[in-house]
Amino acid sequence: MSNHQKDILEEIVADKRIEVARQKEIIAPAVLYSNVEKLMEDDARPRLSMRENLAGSASGIIAEFKRKSPSKGWIKEEGKPDVIPASYSENGASAISILTDEKYFGGNLRFIRIARPMITCPILRKDFIVDEYQLYQAKMVGANAVLLIAADLTKDECRQLAKKAHELELETLLEVHSEPELEYVGENIDMVGVNNRNLGTFHTDVANSYRLASLLPKDYVLVSESGISNPQTVRELREAGFRGFLIGETFMKTPDPGAALKAFIEEIVHL
Repeated sequence: MSNHQKDILEEIVADKRIEVARQKEIIAPAVLYSNVEKLMEDDARPRLSMRENLAGSASGIIAEFKRKSPSKGWIKEEGKPDVIPASYSENGASAISILTDEKYFGGNLRFIRIARPMITCPILRKDFIVDEYQLYQAKMVGANAVLLIAADLTKDECRQLAKKAHELELETLLEVHSEPELEYVGENIDMVGVNNRNLGTFHTDVANSYRLASLLPKDYVLVSESGISNPQTVRELREAGFRGFLIGETFMKTPDPGAALKAFIEEIVHL
């Protein structure tokens, strides 16, 4: 990982730790944890599995509600959490990724709470998870899965967070960028995502997915993330063993992200 890439990631993670510390002052961990325990006892909703949805889908699109990015600024500042995720769900998304980082991605934890009653597919909380407190938050607002980024965590931290996620009945998507990070793949990891975007240069290269896929154990559900804008690319990645495709900007920059998703899926299935 280049120094520049490391600097940006370190900056985001440092900000995230400050943000989580502030959130703990507003809602004490003991209060949040006890609320989540109560929720899990009373929750009669069927469990939604992102892993199973991706494995069984003919397209495997994880449609992302992403209003902003550090490299491009605002993509859709007016994007509404009570409109776009519901439209994604209606138009065939296998899962929906909702960014909850506010500073860099214009997201919010509330977006999951707002979208949850309106959609039938699993929701991934996409954020920089560095503390188990964030897993409890994800559970509280109705997420079904969380993203763990190898580059943000030590192997031990990753292991502990993945274990805690499973205790909270949350699935885990481990994101890797490079070969050394494949060592993070292990127990309590449900899906492995290969990020095609270099977090320092923000350059995307789908070849990264092919390269790392050949080194990954075949029994994991593989997800290709970032830089996918063409249904043909999805077809080719499916042939290489991928079952999930995280796509945000391609849909979000259109006037109607749900309609763009529908057309994209139709093209994959009929190519």
